[in-house]
Amino acid sequence: MSQILWVDDEIDLLQPYIIYLKEKGYEVLTASNGEDALEAISSQLSAISIVFLDENMPGMTGLETLQEIKRIHPEVPVVMITKSEEEHIMEQAIGEKIADYLIKPVNPSQILLCLKKHLHQQAIVAEQTQQNYRQEWSDISYMIDTATTIEEWQAVERALSKWDLELENSAMRPLLEDQRTQANTAFAKWLAKNYENWFASEQRPIMSQDVMKHSVFPLLDKGEKVLLCVIDNFRYDQWKTIQPLISEFYTIRTEEQYTSILPTATQYARNAIFSGLMPLQIQQMFPQYWVEEGDEESKNQYEKELVQTLLDRYRRRESFSYWKVNESDFCERVIAQLKGVQTPLNIVVLNFIDMLSHSRTESKMMRELANDEAAYRSLTLSWFKHSPTYELLRRAAELGFTLVLTTDHGTTRVKNAVQIIADKNTNTNIRYKVGKALNCSSKNVFTIEQPKRVGLPCPNISSSYAFCTGSDFFAYPNQFNYYAQYYRNTFQHGGISLEEMIIPLVTLTPKRN
Repeated sequence: MSQILWVDDEIDLLQPYIIYLKEKGYEVLTASNGEDALEAISSQLSAISIVFLDENMPGMTGLETLQEIKRIHPEVPVVMITKSEEEHIMEQAIGEKIADYLIKPVNPSQILLCLKKHLHQQAIVAEQTQQNYRQEWSDISYMIDTATTIEEWQAVERALSKWDLELENSAMRPLLEDQRTQANTAFAKWLAKNYENWFASEQRPIMSQDVMKHSVFPLLDKGEKVLLCVIDNFRYDQWKTIQPLISEFYTIRTEEQYTSILPTATQYARNAIFSGLMPLQIQQMFPQYWVEEGDEESKNQYEKELVQTLLDRYRRRESFSYWKVNESDFCERVIAQLKGVQTPLNIVVLNFIDMLSHSRTESKMMRELANDEAAYRSLTLSWFKHSPTYELLRRAAELGFTLVLTTDHGTTRVKNAVQIIADKNTNTNIRYKVGKALNCSSKNVFTIEQPKRVGLPCPNISSSYAFCTGSDFFAYPNQFNYYAQYYRNTFQHGGISLEEMIIPLVTLTPKRN
């Protein structure tokens, strides 16, 4: 039962209100002055749910009482009730963190609405949200069953991400997770039928190699100063999580989704973004900039050079700046340099979320902190809010940069290990394998036997690619149980899922103060 403390020097006149609230199931304590109110709060510290406080009382005033209440019990919501509408009184009360402000005379309905707002809002919203999802569940299932275009799959991912955010702590989450599993299973089957055809047709979705031509070049043609921000491992739901913060200084011009190429891994997808080429084309045209799977050196050390090849091929004469940010200190240096930047095209690669997903795999503590998608999003939001990245984008807005915010691929939480037998030279990624004589018994694996047809390098004549779908991941028969346990419930990329492949591509315009 919720306990109310009502403080008013004319409390006897409020008996009809008190009786009304008791009939509604509330317990009401009363006090006729500030001193009695503080004594009641001190003795009932954990029991009082909300305080209604008269602003104009003899002796200790309402505002003085408010200050003491907040000192003793800072979390309790206090609703100030007053006859005065003077601005300075309202500002002072708001400054002392009142929960609400009511002007006399108040009626019982106002009081009840105030209680529902401050005591029961979370439960009411949760119940309404669950009801809304129940109503929309069948619509989403129909979307999944009938999707035949990438645009329809994008709509599915948007719908699922919306409910991922709204049902974070809901009893409905198992139903939503089952629906996402259903969606990823259907998406993988659809992709297996269509992926190769995309490379023999002009009618294909926007993919990694198209990002610069689709979203950056048109802005440069208009004479805009562009900041292309590529956040590694950045899912659509993570974008929606940080969007309110970015909206403080940017307005969305276009919000799109594009399709990452396979494998959904940095070596392939991000190099494709910056070169405007498929990996096989990079290997053939610029072998000095392509690093093979088995090589020890960084797979993305030539991104700046690949951007230059793209500009040269399109005979674009724009100069550009490029930064890869792995540490906060370096990001702060980028912020300091931003004011003096004269180049029309500016690229920053942020690797924090990639590092977060890897550290979560390797660290027991990080696994506890990000044990599901909701916690993973929460860590993303906390990082963005408190990292120099937030300041970088805020500063970019002040300086008039048009922002293109995107990623190379997303991640998915893996749950089911499937055995694969492969050559000893096969790559280490657990969501995809490239090598000779790949042998996997799972029916949920998508294989590409002729990689060149889909723009992928072929390390050996007999090399093929195998991709996990849904929440599966590869493990070798040797120590299978150990690795199945080690990687289960970690966030990985490289394979086929809506979260990995359908990713944000957003253009934002700076707000003018």
